[in-house]
Amino acid sequence: MSKLPNVTTSIFTIMSKMAAEYNAINLSQGFPNFPVDERLTDIIARLAKENAHQYTPMAGYPPLMSKIAKLIQDSYNRIINPDLELLVTAGATQGIFTSILALVKENDEVIILDPSYDSYESPVLLCKAKPVRVALNDDYTPNWETIEKACSAKSRMIIINNPHNPTGKILTEADFLQLEKILSKYPDLLVLSDEVYEYITFEEKHISAHTKNFLLDRCIMVSSFGKSFHITGWKIGYTIAPEHLMKEIKKVHQFLVFSVNSISQFAISEYLDVVDVSQLGKFYQEKRDYFQKLLQNSRFELKPCEGTYFQVASYANISEEDDVTFCKNLIINHGVAAIPISTFYSDHKDQKLIRFCFAKDDFTLESAAKKICDI
Repeated sequence: MSKLPNVTTSIFTIMSKMAAEYNAINLSQGFPNFPVDERLTDIIARLAKENAHQYTPMAGYPPLMSKIAKLIQDSYNRIINPDLELLVTAGATQGIFTSILALVKENDEVIILDPSYDSYESPVLLCKAKPVRVALNDDYTPNWETIEKACSAKSRMIIINNPHNPTGKILTEADFLQLEKILSKYPDLLVLSDEVYEYITFEEKHISAHTKNFLLDRCIMVSSFGKSFHITGWKIGYTIAPEHLMKEIKKVHQFLVFSVNSISQFAISEYLDVVDVSQLGKFYQEKRDYFQKLLQNSRFELKPCEGTYFQVASYANISEEDDVTFCKNLIINHGVAAIPISTFYSDHKDQKLIRFCFAKDDFTLESAAKKICDI
């Protein structure tokens, strides 16, 4: 009997497979296709010939952990103890999975804000806990009144994703004030803050959970070097949590992964000495602006994008098809792959919206835009 009977092939796999079958331009899955920084590839090439291939300590390569602590202090003015509050993970998804597995018990409830990343629910179900899915407003701002109504004595965790995938929305100071009010009423409620796009925001500055004192003793923050440095295939991230929570997270990590890819840790440790993460937002904003400019004469209505490298677009003026059918036909008939937004909702809410990834080189964006504008 399946422990996850409702889990099927992910929409990302389906769309990427169709894109390959029909030789379509793949703007569906969130992976960049432009070159990695030569400074990083030079480091990894040199390290391949050095002694960087054996196990690192379970929690992470110590020099990398020290530099992550410095990165957090420089970015958010927060001082952490890397020995007690930090874990290097095999990608952000593993950090999320491990944290939920460690901290959520049978019959607990976990609040997930829809539309949501598809990896949140499965570990909750494997814990024999209950996912409580709460929809964001139509403009993708949180409805804090609805969220509070969803909370109860059984609530163990609320998952926030900031900047938000798939919508590109970022949380505001007012949002954190509302979150603080809820947490004051439920002292055992934890927050898991998925911040994998933390350095990819545009006009408005990203507000991290790291900067909120009321969260520091009850929040697990998850970050991704894969997303930040467009090396998604490396699958390397890190998780920050207060010592009393990190102890439990490490217990699961120890037997799930033990230690993360050594050469990646060595390389990123060196790379952090030369890279300026503050420039990432500017880099991706130029990508966003260029993609939006290319699509300005299309029939799609582009929604606001405050962060991430995803652009949500409405096709309501083009077709009455449901968004899954529309995306499949977009591949078959027009040679471009996107992701239907309904698949990020538990009830498959269809608003005639799809998601494009603009983390692509200019040629790919131009080629895709030409096809999109012909629709």
